[in-house]
Amino acid sequence: MELLPIFLNIRDRKCVIVGGGSVALRKANLLSRAQASVHVIATSISEELEVLCRASNGAAMRQPFTPAHLEGAALVIAATDDGAINLAVSAAAKSLNIPVNVVDKAELCSFMMPAIVDKAPVLVAISSSGTAPALTSKLKEMIEIMIPGSIDKLANLLGSYRARVKDTIANLDQRRQFWQDLLESEVPELIYAGNEDAAIEAIEQRLRDRLQAAGAGGKMGEVYLVGAGPGDPDLLTLRALRLMSKADVVLYDRLVSDEIMQKLRPDADKIYMGKEQTKQGVEQETINELLVRLAREGKRVLRLKGGDPFIFGRGGEELETLAQAGVPFQVVPGITAASGCAAYAGIPLTHRDHAQSVRFLTGHLREGTLDLEWEHLVREKQTLVFYMGLSGLQTICEQLIAHGMAADTPIAVIQQGTTRRQRVISDQLGSMPVLAKKTGIKAPTIIIIGSVVSAREKLSWFGS
Repeated sequence: MELLPIFLNIRDRKCVIVGGGSVALRKANLLSRAQASVHVIATSISEELEVLCRASNGAAMRQPFTPAHLEGAALVIAATDDGAINLAVSAAAKSLNIPVNVVDKAELCSFMMPAIVDKAPVLVAISSSGTAPALTSKLKEMIEIMIPGSIDKLANLLGSYRARVKDTIANLDQRRQFWQDLLESEVPELIYAGNEDAAIEAIEQRLRDRLQAAGAGGKMGEVYLVGAGPGDPDLLTLRALRLMSKADVVLYDRLVSDEIMQKLRPDADKIYMGKEQTKQGVEQETINELLVRLAREGKRVLRLKGGDPFIFGRGGEELETLAQAGVPFQVVPGITAASGCAAYAGIPLTHRDHAQSVRFLTGHLREGTLDLEWEHLVREKQTLVFYMGLSGLQTICEQLIAHGMAADTPIAVIQQGTTRRQRVISDQLGSMPVLAKKTGIKAPTIIIIGSVVSAREKLSWFGS
């Protein structure tokens, strides 16, 4: 993040615009909507701009700019077509520590004017840090379409209940949960449909229910078991994103990418549960107990796992503990690493000309060995996918060859698939262990073995 997005209160404060043309008028209109006192400095000022200045209790001064014009200003905008004047305005404002924006000159600005979606009291500001104004305009259009026209009425109604909800629900986490649950209830739709009385009654009922729950010892929380997919945040489901924005506490694993972690609610507590082959992670029993304890404290707990939680993710074990403890839960599947990484590497797991079946296996070594039914893995028209198999790569290749698989069978190793750090190496089964060591490929990886790997030559589309 290059810039800090903030909303500045400039009501009744002096804001200076240097320039008197159409651009200055647009900026003056924006400042006046924020109830600023608009002061315009220019040798030529349009009549419309002068009228706006008077209406805002500001002033229109037809004179050349001097640094003295900035005295007492809350912010400054330079909107002239004279580069020398714009430079002088920027320098003067910065010397006085006054925020300054120079139209279309990002390098002279200390703040940027965003594209704005105004549904007061709801405001959405969009910026590309001055790099792509057309993009911000397009995003504004998209957001305006998405936001309901009556969002202002909803915001005002919720605002009218803030003090009362705070008095009713003292605990911050529980209060936050109340608001989140309210926004996912029927209340917003009632407002959008113009039925404000029914919306008010629904809020009142929820407050009564909350008081009853408090008297009965508080409300049980809930656990969300969510698959984060193989790494690309664009592969998250809509439901996953919704629950990620609600969670009070997040228990996440090593394979959850940084890009996905950025999608979490900023103020959520984040607890690392990561397990690595070379390091001792949190014991599974401890994780299970923690999920139960946090839910019983009334928290919404997000158990975030890489890939899909039911494919080598031990999600079933965690849910068994929750079910036994009477903790409510829900599951959101994710794109498993085999599917996601194969697709991004241009390798179809099944193909009419290559494979009619696929098997998912764990390649994780236990005490230096890999105990698999090798004789059943060597079949025609079958794709093998090994999770966590890099440390056991040599064993995998040697055992498959020893049990009858051809040494020239295509094989691919995919590192950090679907992410910007994706690497793919492909070779033959007999020579892959040497190539993997030579290239220095590192975990996490997915290993794909079978004729389908040869399709990558034509179908590769992402990364290396």
